[in-house]
Amino acid sequence: MRHFNRISLSLCLVLVLVSIACNRKAPGDTIGTTGTAVKVTDVTLGRAIGGDKAITDATDNFRPSDTIYASVATEGTAASTSLRARWTYEDGQVVDESTRTIAPNNRERTEFHIAKPNGWPTGKYQVEVFVDGRSVETKKFEVKAD
Repeated sequence: MRHFNRISLSLCLVLVLVSIACNRKAPGDTIGTTGTAVKVTDVTLGRAIGGDKAITDATDNFRPSDTIYASVATEGTAASTSLRARWTYEDGQVVDESTRTIAPNNRERTEFHIAKPNGWPTGKYQVEVFVDGRSVETKKFEVKAD
C-alpha cells in the first residue's frame, strides 16, 4: 500500500509541474483579464497619426514644438487589457503617463501622444509601453532644436 501511495503522490506532483509549465507565458506575451494572450507587435513614433491610429509621419527626431505620437500595435483577443505609455526625459523624469483600457479583437492599434505648448526641452527621451502592468517595449527618441 505504501508503494501505491508513493506512486500516486509522484504522479500528482508531475501533473502539477506539467500544468504550471503549460500555463507559462512566452516572452513578449502578456495575459489579459480573460486569460487570452495579448502581444504588442510594434510601437511606432511620429509627428502625425491617421484615422486608423497608424503613424503617417514616422520619425525618432522631433522639434520642440512637435506633438509626439506613439502608435501601439497589438495582436490577440481579450475582454479587457490595460495599455500604458510612460514618457521620460533623459534624466529619468516622467514627462507623462497615460493608460488606455482596450478590448482587442485580433489586430488593433492604440494611440498615445504628448504635447507641450511652450515646447519640449532638447534632449533624449523614451516611451515605455506596458501591457497589464508589464513592460513590453521601449522606444528612444530625441528632441532637437529647430
